[in-house]
Amino acid sequence: RPSLLLRERGHFSPARYFVEEVITGYDETDLYKTWSRANAMRSPQERNTRLENMTWRIWNLARKKKEVEDAKRLKRRLETEKPRTDATAEMSEDLFEGEKGEDAGDASVAYGDSSAGNTPRISAVDKLYIVLISLHGLVRGENLELGRDSDTSGQVKYVVELAKALSSCPGVYRVDLLTRQILAPNYDRGYGEPSETLVPTSFKNLKQERGENSGAYITRIPFGPKDKYLAKEHLWPYVQEFVDGALSHIVHMSKIIGEEIGCGHPMWPAVIHGHYASAGVAAALISGALNVHMVFTGHFLGKDKLEGLLKQGRQTREEINMTYKIMRRIEAEELSLDASEIVIASTRQEIEEQWNLYDGFEVMLARKLRARVKRGANCYGRYMPRMVIIPPGVEFGHMIHEFDMEGEEDSHSPASEDPPIWSEIMRFFTNPRKPLILAVARPYPEKNITTLVKAFGECRPLRELANLTLIMGNREAISKMSNMSAAVLTSVLTLIDEYDLYGQVAYPKHHKHSEVLDIYRLAARTKGAFVNVAYFEQFGVTLIE
Repeated sequence: RPSLLLRERGHFSPARYFVEEVITGYDETDLYKTWSRANAMRSPQERNTRLENMTWRIWNLARKKKEVEDAKRLKRRLETEKPRTDATAEMSEDLFEGEKGEDAGDASVAYGDSSAGNTPRISAVDKLYIVLISLHGLVRGENLELGRDSDTSGQVKYVVELAKALSSCPGVYRVDLLTRQILAPNYDRGYGEPSETLVPTSFKNLKQERGENSGAYITRIPFGPKDKYLAKEHLWPYVQEFVDGALSHIVHMSKIIGEEIGCGHPMWPAVIHGHYASAGVAAALISGALNVHMVFTGHFLGKDKLEGLLKQGRQTREEINMTYKIMRRIEAEELSLDASEIVIASTRQEIEEQWNLYDGFEVMLARKLRARVKRGANCYGRYMPRMVIIPPGVEFGHMIHEFDMEGEEDSHSPASEDPPIWSEIMRFFTNPRKPLILAVARPYPEKNITTLVKAFGECRPLRELANLTLIMGNREAISKMSNMSAAVLTSVLTLIDEYDLYGQVAYPKHHKHSEVLDIYRLAARTKGAFVNVAYFEQFGVTLIE
């Protein structure tokens, strides 16, 4: 009664009083008695006071129980884990493999060659069957139409060269590069051939027993509209159809290889390697169906692209999703992360700043999980794929060394005529003796070509010192190009006219893939500079190497 009177006068705090004085010593029995008494009270004011007091007791008991449970859980964890005398060293070790030492750029790190220093996840066998998947673009073994559209670019060359290189590795029996069969008009008939040989059997390692089906092949699976070429953004509804056709081919080929090598059972793929998000989904479904390992290479990640486009401010999130199907792509990349044993990245930046944006990967947690796995400790069901850095390379075998390191002609090499592409470039220039600033890129906004032209036009000393050469793929007429490419080329021509750069900028309409080396040789002869216009639009600048 006195306490109620104090409360009415505003001097009593039930919260403070019951936390400091009442809750100590109470248990569930006391709570039950308080509840019963509160219900028996006739006065609403006194009943409310008792119920408020009981609420504080419940909170206190719950807090004490949680502290006890946490202490027990910590004790069990300490009992199960091994002593961590070297924990600090292990937790600070480098997360990413294949960047330093003998493993740098070595594909065996990713594919589990037992000769590498790391413990392989994919067990090595005498004859491996490897499946690569790349769904979009125009894929063929020779005379690649690079730059014909946005999908036929560096990734196409990458997967073709990767298939050839893997097939020449000791222990690899067959490599299949699975892609889409294209029977659309205005496209070469070769894209409709079900199979294409990349590396003939005669070029394989002589120590390896040869078979009729050994080597590297492009295998084209029909899916989607037969008479229509589809951009990568429109392939999503047909991925499952591709998976069905790919499974039939892989099962059939596994049986044939098993019979050829005489192992008495199908030779299932050692690994399914998906390239880009759509192929990652397909690889995840196929590897799950066959119970084989999966490797994934993202090439160009959706979340990074989304952030870059949002920073530009030209489109809303909804417009970006409509154009690029970006949310479907990000979902596919998350699924690929979950299903992969190994994820191959080109640089440390790709892992720390791009993959780190995804729910399925977090740099610090991955480092801790890896350290726990090495110690044999429990990871409590958490899993993240192994990240392996394999920087892209260059096939030097195609290069002709006619110049020394200083860029001068080799006096011992026979005199030869200038390549035709040189005159095609030089005809644009008023003073062709000036050094070249060279940029080779597709005409797409993310390549920042317009920024380069603008920077060149605004810097008079640079214009007086050098010419600018833009190799922007092949084209017949701007009116026949895609809207995006046409917009970039129109902007480039507008800037040339605005800054009056006629006679200082070259932008040839055609070049062959084999002539790219000659273009670089021309820049080297003029002691020019090479400009990297890769995807850096989020910085608003063009990087010059």
